Amino acid sequence: FFSPSMSEEITYADLKFQDSSEKENIYEFDGVGIKAPPAPSHGWRRRTLALTLLCLLLLVGLGVLGSIFYTTLKIETGKLNKMQNFKEELQKNVSLQLIHNKNSSKMIRDLSITLQEIATKLCHELYKREPEHKCKPCPKAWMWHEDSCYTLSDRSETWQESVRFCSAQNASLLTIKSKSVLEFIKSMKLRKYWLGLSNKEYQNYQNMDETIISSNWLTQRRNDVNDRMFCGYIDTHYVSYVDCTSPMKFICEKLANPVEV
Repeated sequence: FFSPSMSEEITYADLKFQDSSEKENIYEFDGVGIKAPPAPSHGWRRRTLALTLLCLLLLVGLGVLGSIFYTTLKIETGKLNKMQNFKEELQKNVSLQLIHNKNSSKMIRDLSITLQEIATKLCHELYKREPEHKCKPCPKAWMWHEDSCYTLSDRSETWQESVRFCSAQNASLLTIKSKSVLEFIKSMKLRKYWLGLSNKEYQNYQNMDETIISSNWLTQRRNDVNDRMFCGYIDTHYVSYVDCTSPMKFICEKLANPVEV
């Protein structure tokens, strides 16, 4: 038999046990059922710290790279500007030099022309004193007048043969197309010398002054003449026509070489 006090103690003990059991159940429910987040481990903290440091390093690296890029860009831009300025200055200098060279070339050309004119005049004066002076721009035994050379044949040929002979000397039969040449030929008082005149019809004497504007002067060398064609010749101050097959002396002319300075 149990006494009432023992019965109360047992009852109290059971209640206390139940109370403690309920607390344990509540603890388990909170710990297992609800699954409250556990405290972070040390490994996770290390990873987070490492990632944070890595991000900081990346930011620092980007900053450094940006600074290097900006500095390099600034330096290269400065170099580019200097090169551009140098290029513009060089182009300006080249343009000025070209202008200077052009002016110099013109001056040299004008000077050369002047020297050539002076040399030609001087050689003319020397030629008057000494017909075979070494400055003469014509072959030996050729006469020099203005810018042409002339020679008189010492044999008689037909008009056609005269043309061929002059052609072999790189010359042509004389043509008179200026007052200066006319006066030069008249001064020699030549008789019966072929000229570079041809005509199909016979013509009477003409004054030499009229032949300057004549349309019968040959514009090119001719090696043959049709039968019964009449060719012109000089006779003192006149020009006459005769059959081109007649033998006669002739005058050749060709362009003189420039006088050597």
